[in-house]
Amino acid sequence: MTDTGLDVLVQRLDPDVPLPRYALPGDAGADIVTTSDCDLEPGERAVLPTGIAIAIPDGYAAFVHPRSGLAARAGMALVNAPGTIDSGYRGELKVVVINHDPRTTLRLRRGDRIAQLVFQRVESGRFVEVDALPATGRGDGGHGSTGGSAALGPASDVVSASTRML
Repeated sequence: MTDTGLDVLVQRLDPDVPLPRYALPGDAGADIVTTSDCDLEPGERAVLPTGIAIAIPDGYAAFVHPRSGLAARAGMALVNAPGTIDSGYRGELKVVVINHDPRTTLRLRRGDRIAQLVFQRVESGRFVEVDALPATGRGDGGHGSTGGSAALGPASDVVSASTRML
């Protein structure tokens, strides 16, 4: 780590692609672009190349986050947001996008900013099997158990309903 941030080695697989860059000082995410044109009809998804590969230092991971402007203006989202890039991965970064707009085709062009990279320190877990877990105030309460969605009913009903639809 340097005084200005984490050193991340970048290999340009496409010589014309810009390096990831932060739009403003203090931004958490560095913008990455697509190297190909893509027209996505409503509901369609695609895997877009970025033209770069990176080497993330051990103990860190990169997370691919959506760009809020594309989500708000065009209905674009990332299918697996945030996407996780492990420190051992050396291939081209690719972004899985989807068009959630119900009516309009999403048109992306080479060089368009499509996502952002956020780097975080990560810890590896040591899995220790036990007969019972320590008690907490929340216990096994899951989705929606802390309030705010009482009108929707218990989350277990929602899971059961979606399971029945499969």
